[in-house]
Amino acid sequence: MITTDFVHGSPCWLDIGAPDVPATARFYGSVFGWGFQSWGSDPEAGEYGALQLDGKGAAGVGPLTEEGARSAWMIYFRTDDADATAQAVERLGGTVRVPPSDADGWGRMAQLTDPQGGQFAVWQAGEKAQGGLEVADRPGALCWTELYTTDAAGAKAFYGGLFGWTTQDVPLPGDGGGTYSLITPADQPEERMHGGLLQLSAQDLSLTGGRAYWHPVFATADCDATIAKVTENGGSVQMGPEDAEGVGRLAVCLDPNGADFVVLKPSEM
Repeated sequence: MITTDFVHGSPCWLDIGAPDVPATARFYGSVFGWGFQSWGSDPEAGEYGALQLDGKGAAGVGPLTEEGARSAWMIYFRTDDADATAQAVERLGGTVRVPPSDADGWGRMAQLTDPQGGQFAVWQAGEKAQGGLEVADRPGALCWTELYTTDAAGAKAFYGGLFGWTTQDVPLPGDGGGTYSLITPADQPEERMHGGLLQLSAQDLSLTGGRAYWHPVFATADCDATIAKVTENGGSVQMGPEDAEGVGRLAVCLDPNGADFVVLKPSEM
């Protein structure tokens, strides 16, 4: 499960780059009940801000900053040393897209890419002790992270070397269903599992032109009602809704800008 008690290598924040920040904030507000708090002087200017659930930080939204980038969710993982992590990424065959930099005393961050093209970020909390997510693992909040990759073995080796993650393989249902790998932070018990990775062919990764990518899973109390809000507000459903034994009812959705995310009503919720 994802918690706000962060450890090295655990998800600690996520944000979305959008061509229209106010419109994107309104979409997710309609779907998940999030409010928007600008971290700048003019909330209509499109600058970075927080998406809040009951006044607590659930995610961030800001303008697209990388040339040619598609609108997409970016997942941040906690690190004890952003500079050392960036160096390790290059040593392990990945790429540093945005070098480590300070965020006004709140922390230090870097934007990175794994060897299969999966983009992610790291966050090192600063003197102001801004840890990241203030709410998780409840309806309307992040409850899981997932990597689609063309090379599961390579991804395990990369992230294992980078964060010390351990993985546990479980078979997917059905004939030829493949294998899903559950991810746990280093030296943590199974209840701290925070995500999974799945190997797919490049042809199945059409959103990124065949490159690996991370996406978030948000919990909901009613999957069907949530995807109705997605479509009513200009989004679409890419897959589902469907029931996954032992997991819950889920659907893969796209927001109006084509950014993908999953909504899940966990079986135990």
